[in-house]
Amino acid sequence: QLIRQDLINHFHVRQGERLMNPRFGTIIWDVLFEPLTEELKQLITANVTDIVNFDPRIVADNVVVSQYESGIQIECQLTYLPYNVAQGMRLRFDQENGLLAE
Repeated sequence: QLIRQDLINHFHVRQGERLMNPRFGTIIWDVLFEPLTEELKQLITANVTDIVNFDPRIVADNVVVSQYESGIQIECQLTYLPYNVAQGMRLRFDQENGLLAE
C-alpha cells in the first residue's frame, strides 16, 4: 500500500511545480482540457511510464490512456518488484474533482 500511495502522490504534482526538479510530476494537469489526440495519448503514456519507473520498486506494464466523462483515465498494470506481484491501477484525472485513484 505504501508503494501505491507514493505513486499516487507523485501524480498529484504538476510537472514543474517541484523546486530544484522541474521534470518531477505529471503533464496531465496541463493537458486536461485539451482534445485527446493520438499524439497527446502517446505523450501521456510516456509520462505515466516515466513516473512509475521513477520508483525502483515498481514497473509499469500496458498503460492505456482514454477519455472519460470529464477528464482523462489512465489504466495500467503495476508489477511490484520486491514481491513480484502484479496489480491493476486506474487513475482518473477529473476536471472538477481532481485525481481519483482505484
